[in-house]
Amino acid sequence: MKEITPKEVERLVNPNIIDVRETDEVVAGHIPGSLNIPLGLLEFRLHELDKTKEYIIVCRSGARSGRATEFLSSHGFHATNMAGGMMNWEGNVQ
Repeated sequence: MKEITPKEVERLVNPNIIDVRETDEVVAGHIPGSLNIPLGLLEFRLHELDKTKEYIIVCRSGARSGRATEFLSSHGFHATNMAGGMMNWEGNVQ
């Protein structure tokens, strides 16, 4: 599984970020521009994603996003897990 650090994500220009936390977690603070698709709904919302794009997958600590990254990769998507999740994010939040 591919991983990237939060610091590396901060340096990217307009990354495609998918936040797989539950909606109530995202409301408390999320990376600006991220798309919220809770992990439990990911398989039902694959049609919203583009296999030609690269996605950074985020959750609270990195565990759920790791599962989501593996799931997306197994379905032909370019997905990278953000190691440590939002617990390690030091950038802006909305």
